[in-house]
Amino acid sequence: MKTFSIIVPVYQNCANLGDTVPRLLALSERLPEYRLELVLVDDGSTDGSRELLANLAHHHPESIRAVFLTRNFGQSPAIQAGLKHATGDCIGIISCDLQEPCEEFVTMVKAWEQGHKYVLGERVDRQESTTHQATSSFYWWVVRRFAFPEFPPMGYDFCLLDQQIAIELSAINEKNTSIFVLIYWLGHRPYRLHIVRKVRIKGRSQWNLQRKIGFTLDTLIGFTYVPARLISFLGFSTAMLALLYLGFVLLRWSTLRAAPPGWMTVVGLVTLFGALNLFALGILSEYLLRILDEARKRPTYIVERIINARTRSGSG
Repeated sequence: MKTFSIIVPVYQNCANLGDTVPRLLALSERLPEYRLELVLVDDGSTDGSRELLANLAHHHPESIRAVFLTRNFGQSPAIQAGLKHATGDCIGIISCDLQEPCEEFVTMVKAWEQGHKYVLGERVDRQESTTHQATSSFYWWVVRRFAFPEFPPMGYDFCLLDQQIAIELSAINEKNTSIFVLIYWLGHRPYRLHIVRKVRIKGRSQWNLQRKIGFTLDTLIGFTYVPARLISFLGFSTAMLALLYLGFVLLRWSTLRAAPPGWMTVVGLVTLFGALNLFALGILSEYLLRILDEARKRPTYIVERIINARTRSGSG
């Protein structure tokens, strides 16, 4: 019997787990030819999710594996931890709040059986607040504009992967990355399943503005050359403007014998060039920090304990 694994990153989701786990376990009735395995990865929750997760794992030892990280490492590392401990022939990924329809995993598995190694739930609509839609749309526009033009316009975080892709991802120990963009980067042609992202009913999203800005910056640096080339563009543009200004000053002096007006011009130019230098240094610092992270060779996440651990061969 083949195994279908579902990875669910959990962070401050105590309000959702009681509804999420039963709905996911119910998929076993619609996929009777598969052994269902839920890999729930707690990413350092402090709201009672860990205790509830441990209780669920003890009550469903045949179906639930609980992986506890020592602290909050982020969504991408949590999913990477899940991929490391999932044993399925095919592996699904879904958020704990179930804003995506988990029942569509049945369709995804059928597509996988037809030979599609990468099935993604492409959003065609989002039933969320205007502010949240605007910030998310900007992020995915950045991905499409500067990295992958064919990336889903509204993004995705609901997908199914073949075991081969899971192994490929596990071999990449890259920090400060977006796991879903990284999956797309692997180059496997996705089978696209259209879905509607529902509004969150319970709990509170942990994706605040600060996290979204950091995530966008990580994606720009990790998957594009835009920041580095922006420095070159600014340097070239500023040099051209400086030459034009110098030509203007020389022309004014040669024709009118007049020096450029006052110290305000000097102060303005010094301020402008100083700001551009600091901006360029800031971009270079972001690259250097990521190089430092990779050079340290620290693990992407630390596992504190696992309940119902198994290996890919099925032994405990």
